[in-house]
Amino acid sequence: MRSQDIINVASVPHRSPFRFPGGKTWLIPRIRNWLQCYSDRKIHFIEPFAGGAISSLTVAAEKLAEKITMVELDKNIAAVWQVIINEDSSQLIDRIRDFNLTIENALEVLSSKPSNINELAFRTILHNRISHGGIMANGSGIMKNGENGRGIKSRWYANTIIKRIEKIQQFRNRVEFIHDDGFNIIGDLLDDENAIFFIDPPYTASGKAAGRRLYDCNQINHDLLFKLTSEIKGGVLVTYDNAPEVKKFARKNGLDYLLVSMKSTHHSKQTELLISNNLDWERKRPIQLKLTL
Repeated sequence: MRSQDIINVASVPHRSPFRFPGGKTWLIPRIRNWLQCYSDRKIHFIEPFAGGAISSLTVAAEKLAEKITMVELDKNIAAVWQVIINEDSSQLIDRIRDFNLTIENALEVLSSKPSNINELAFRTILHNRISHGGIMANGSGIMKNGENGRGIKSRWYANTIIKRIEKIQQFRNRVEFIHDDGFNIIGDLLDDENAIFFIDPPYTASGKAAGRRLYDCNQINHDLLFKLTSEIKGGVLVTYDNAPEVKKFARKNGLDYLLVSMKSTHHSKQTELLISNNLDWERKRPIQLKLTL
């Protein structure tokens, strides 16, 4: 259960239009290695708690699975993926391109009541991009100073956001998006040996209360999640905060776990837990001598 080397996230393409606390860009090289264990199958890759969905987008873009299913319960985040994956995103792209970002205009959008899914998707992306750390939970504030004194424009890169959406459009035929509770999808596909789950719940089982601070959908039955995870017939990889409660859940359900190193949003070194029904692929992976941001 040793801590592994820190992944160089600079080498990982950023494919999501979101900026999310707790994003898993740092884990992408390991996900690639993990999926190699199932190269003899027609993999159905499922992300029950999609969030910013960097894992699903990478798997789809790099053709690492036959089919990809993204699931998200939060209605705001779901609206973005519904438009980009399941519908025509041209209206959303035009809205992003034409928007004149000022504090007044931003507050007007954030206080509005969207009349359709495109308006909700735009409001969600705007909120995500101009809020502190990308946090969209109730009560989160927008940036005032930002980077280099640019205020709320610090993270509003309209052209970059549009390019990412357009690139997703190129491989969306391999992706299915479902607005639902991830628990339902896990339960439906437990017995499918080709169903490979990447589970990254935006909630914590420890006393840190990070989930309540960062996300509106922050209630989860951890005991049930671990029980379902242990019953998955295909592959499964779960990430959680490094906490005694989480290790206890894993041991109780006969799941393997180990520590991996990562860097937080503020570039401080931290460890997270990888939990699975098989972690041999990670333990056998050569350790890099030096990988830094």
